[in-house]
Amino acid sequence: MIQIQSFVFSPFEENTYVLYDETNEAVIVDPGCLMQSEKETLARFIEQKGLKVTMLLQTHAHLDHVFGSAYVKRKYGVKMYMHKNELPILASVESRCNIWGIRGYEPVEADAFLDEGDVVKFGHSTLDILFVPGHAPGHLAFVNHDQRFIIGGDVLFKGSVGRTDFPLCDPAALLRSIKTKFMTLEDDYQVFAGHMDPTTIGRERRTNPFLN
Repeated sequence: MIQIQSFVFSPFEENTYVLYDETNEAVIVDPGCLMQSEKETLARFIEQKGLKVTMLLQTHAHLDHVFGSAYVKRKYGVKMYMHKNELPILASVESRCNIWGIRGYEPVEADAFLDEGDVVKFGHSTLDILFVPGHAPGHLAFVNHDQRFIIGGDVLFKGSVGRTDFPLCDPAALLRSIKTKFMTLEDDYQVFAGHMDPTTIGRERRTNPFLN
């Protein structure tokens, strides 16, 4: 059974996730740890639980989701996986950090690419991959149907949806991704988003003003 541990990192209050199961194998999703103290918090949890990190997964490559990616790759000797369409986003992170006056970002490179239909495996667990562009051109989401949850990045939030005012965003594609990928899931699926608290598909289907 997959356990989900979340951390809120950086001034952007980004949700970083560690997923692990009874084998103690784990994957890290969107490490947003910018400050050294945040990196230590993440490492301390992994050490205390005795976890073996096997993969670094990126829902997308906006700066707040990759602040700690180079650290995770180096610390745990793992590869970074994302969609190939995120390469221009990743390449722009350093310049955007300079524009925002953000210090401490270490540039990182992707090692391998994922797309819809691929399956991520760790321990006894699997995550199915959805391609959900809009907020970012290569945005991915990771779904476990047995436990009925989705690690959704910045696509669907509690009462909101992902921003579309950044370069390479596509508002129509975002709504299409939500309606054709997220909203085809049943109401009890939990959504663990890139910001804010978890929600459910049912709650957002009923109450999200951007979908009604």
